[in-house]
Amino acid sequence: MQHHHAHLAACLAENELEGEVLGVTWDGAGYGDDGTLWGGEFLLGNAAGYRRVATLRPFRLPGGEAAIKEPRRTALGLLHEMNADFGLLRPSADAAPLSDSDLALLAQMLKKGVNSPVTTSAGRLFDAVAALLGLRSVCSFEGQAAMMVEFRADRGVEDRYDFDVRDSEPLVLDWEPLLRGVMRDRDNGVATGVICARFHNTLAEAIVEVARRTGAARVALTGGVFQNRYLTERTYRRLESEGFRPFTHQRVPPNDGGIALGQVLVAAARMDKGCA
Repeated sequence: MQHHHAHLAACLAENELEGEVLGVTWDGAGYGDDGTLWGGEFLLGNAAGYRRVATLRPFRLPGGEAAIKEPRRTALGLLHEMNADFGLLRPSADAAPLSDSDLALLAQMLKKGVNSPVTTSAGRLFDAVAALLGLRSVCSFEGQAAMMVEFRADRGVEDRYDFDVRDSEPLVLDWEPLLRGVMRDRDNGVATGVICARFHNTLAEAIVEVARRTGAARVALTGGVFQNRYLTERTYRRLESEGFRPFTHQRVPPNDGGIALGQVLVAAARMDKGCA
């Protein structure tokens, strides 16, 4: 059973929803139908099936699982996708800077696609921002860098960065304008708390825009990224204010702790269709 489909089904089950719902299924990573690592998906469907109607722009993770422990690797993967200079990565206090030889090796890995799987992970996007802001280069546990971005976000900030949604099938949410805005503010001395808030605000607005484009009336927020309270609450409020009906997790964990419930619902739907 597809990982992100199970996330969507778990949220639908908890909220007792029937019919099609747009599931914003954002997490660290899970294998997608195309063999790449998904994690920034918009799935329109229910327990019986789904269509991938939108996704984050793909990028590579140099070193694969090593990038989960080293957000700076993820940041390099994004900079490579942007054709940007690796010098835009800033060192942080938690680890020694990468050497020139390390950077050269990682550049070659990315260029040749060696041990650098493709992903659309929203969780890794948070990691990259942590590294670009000098908050965390190497993690002690998974999710640490993303948590730092959330906790540093100032409240009361209402503005955001640019983003782009490409008209394609599926739609592609392009994070490059967002990252360039983050780095521009960083280099101009804008407070880190303001940058982190604008980053969250941009993602919330991007979700609203994708919902508009897909024509979905109901939107389920699920996956480990929605353990982030700032993002969840901001997105919920924005969806509601634009006339959508948002749904979140209250009793079932949005992360992989809720996957088993979703798998049960997907299996039951398949059995009802006679295709178990």
